[in-house]
Amino acid sequence: MGTELLAWLLIALAGAAIGATAIGGVLVVPVLTTLLGVPLPTAIAVSSLAFFVTGAFALSGTGALARVRHEGPLLAAALVGAATGATLAAWLPADAVRMWIGLLALVSGVHAVLRLRQATPTTVRPWPGAPAQVALGLAVGVGSALSGTGGPVMLLPLLMLMQRPVARAIVAAQIIQLPIALAASTAHALAGRIDFVLGAAVAVALVVGAWLGRRLARGTDVRALQAATASVLLATGAWFLFS
Repeated sequence: MGTELLAWLLIALAGAAIGATAIGGVLVVPVLTTLLGVPLPTAIAVSSLAFFVTGAFALSGTGALARVRHEGPLLAAALVGAATGATLAAWLPADAVRMWIGLLALVSGVHAVLRLRQATPTTVRPWPGAPAQVALGLAVGVGSALSGTGGPVMLLPLLMLMQRPVARAIVAAQIIQLPIALAASTAHALAGRIDFVLGAAVAVALVVGAWLGRRLARGTDVRALQAATASVLLATGAWFLFS
């Protein structure tokens, strides 16, 4: 009972991290597999389904959907990439998928730490053209579906490394969650890998956490929240890679 309670508290914490800092979703699959004993393919499928709900919540009231027409190549490629990644997750060795999730958490934690130490870049490059958007969308779609994440945890670091406009990068990261979650969830559902009851429970825990995280971010130093999230991501990455 204590382990189950801890698991749900950590899933809610992941939601709070998403609501406050846009990263943290990579924590869900490790919690499901290690604390609740959910098989890895099922955990990835459940996480993808839950992120469709949290993605819709993240977009509520932000006006981000009005920008969809500007990111067409990115979103279309992410849809294809996510369907491909969800299919690959079913037959890739579990250890390989586990290492990918651990590596993604570790890299995301390092990125969060670097963001805390770096000033705003003085050089901002133009937004990627259609070919670059397609490449980004495919990579983020495949990688996110393989790890059961929503997209921002991969897309934001990549766009920051490319020195793209921060405001537009955040909007793109919010929008990309929906095609990735939709394609990955559909592929998992057709293969019979989704536990819909568990997916609904994870979605509720994430949304409650995201709502609390969004409210917390309004009255708390965002850098402190980023530091806490980075610490959890680093610990999760090390846990998955070296345990």
